[in-house]
Amino acid sequence: MGQTVKVTVRDVTKEYPAGVSLQEICRRQMGESASECLLAVVNGKLCELFKTIHKDCQATFLTYRDSAGHKTYARGMTMLLLTALTHLYGKEASAGFRVEHRLGDGIYCESEKLSLTEEVLEALRAEMERLVKKDYAIEKKSMNTSNAIALFAEEGMTDKVRLLRYRRSSKMNVYYLDGYMDYFYGHMPVSTGCLNRFALRLYREGMLLMLPSALDAGQVSEPVTREKLYATLQEANHWGRAMGIETVGDLNAEISKGRMEDLILLQEALQERKLSELAEAIAARKDCKFVMIAGPSSSGKTTFSHRLSIQLRSLGLRPHPIGLDNYYKDRELAPKNPDGTYDLECLDALDVPLFNEQMSALLNGETVSMPEFNFKTGKSERRGKLLTLGADDILVIEGIHGLNDALSYSLPKESKFKVYISALTELNLDSHNRISTTDGRLLRRIVRDAKARGTSAKDTIAMWPSVRHGEENYIFPFQEDADYMFNSALIYELSVLKQYAEPLLFGIPEECEEWLEAKRLLKFLDYFLGIPTDDIPKNSILREFIGGSCFPV
Repeated sequence: MGQTVKVTVRDVTKEYPAGVSLQEICRRQMGESASECLLAVVNGKLCELFKTIHKDCQATFLTYRDSAGHKTYARGMTMLLLTALTHLYGKEASAGFRVEHRLGDGIYCESEKLSLTEEVLEALRAEMERLVKKDYAIEKKSMNTSNAIALFAEEGMTDKVRLLRYRRSSKMNVYYLDGYMDYFYGHMPVSTGCLNRFALRLYREGMLLMLPSALDAGQVSEPVTREKLYATLQEANHWGRAMGIETVGDLNAEISKGRMEDLILLQEALQERKLSELAEAIAARKDCKFVMIAGPSSSGKTTFSHRLSIQLRSLGLRPHPIGLDNYYKDRELAPKNPDGTYDLECLDALDVPLFNEQMSALLNGETVSMPEFNFKTGKSERRGKLLTLGADDILVIEGIHGLNDALSYSLPKESKFKVYISALTELNLDSHNRISTTDGRLLRRIVRDAKARGTSAKDTIAMWPSVRHGEENYIFPFQEDADYMFNSALIYELSVLKQYAEPLLFGIPEECEEWLEAKRLLKFLDYFLGIPTDDIPKNSILREFIGGSCFPV
């Protein structure tokens, strides 16, 4: 009798022959939901369903409803689309296809070689559905990095050649699907059969690959118009393209050639020009008295507010920074989450009536005693800070709910100028592997929290889902209401953050739940060459996270 292993799934333990695949275990123990499973967590380690089991273990299976599963679904769908593209229009079409960025539940893509039309999308959809119905295996092969580089060079995938040239690992995984070969950063599905929820839609200069919503029973929704976000992302992409830096391989090439000083100066100059344009747009609105700033965590709102204030002062205005955190209710009056913790991200955590009363009074020329929230005591205090608005005075108000009119319901529309700020990276790993803007912000926060707040990377990662929940509910729904969108991402920043973040991530014990995310981020950072911080200006937004800022951040 051969060796066996015991595998526990959902508190049910079954015995299997040693060497059984996770895919087979999933089929036997997950019932009807097996067809949706994409990955497994085995004894705390994230695994593809290709993996075979040789020891007793506990396993949990993930679907597109889980964060890691949804990322895997997106990668699988990308490979499915590229395979269909190659089948129908040849490998030049897939090599010239760019997977750019997320827009809601869709992935925005553009094609250099093929004119995207309704007819083309219909043909792609039909071929993708055929591949799904056939349930083709997605095969993973490990090979020497040098051999993979030669293989991608033969296929005309020059972006992957540039990326892998700077990769330290001597081995890498390449994936195959029905004659199509590619590299993907991250785990992949075991076959095409689970990739049965998608839609293709034309959008502006390209198309959207629509994915199932993790929150809406797997429904694939129609695209939601996000014209301002799209325009901001495209502007960043076009700038990177003009500079010849579209991918991490391009960035690493510039670093290796010693050209970073000029690139840093160019990026900082671009942001300063955008700040100047924004200040002029605000000043042109003669009735504007309130600049309302909001954006997700680690967007650089504090430094941005200071730099914007300097630009406003150069135009003859007198800006006054106001933090919405000072309008928190006394802690015992704050709403609570179901688990009994305080919900400090919902609008009701702020004293909204007081905010409107004071802002209206200021607008009417009255003098107001401004509140300050004491985070140690959890109490709102008055410390004699008086404020009166003169003809040239303007308030620069920053906080999570700044774009929500429910916060400033009493203020006339013409008195408000709304600004949305986020770090929208223009870089991708290569043409088919995009970089999530969320990852950039998480790395910023890990570095800042450790330096400024003494918070470990483990704790920052642990609280990140709650932070993201607040963003999804209280920031992103209002981003298109902004009068102006400001992109705070810097094309070079991940090469700087790498050196600060890696030691912090390695400090997370492997037995911790947060190690899975830390390991993913470490693998991601391994693609970047590091650069020193000497040439980064003291007023750079990046200084808010790595230290050395000239502003009180």
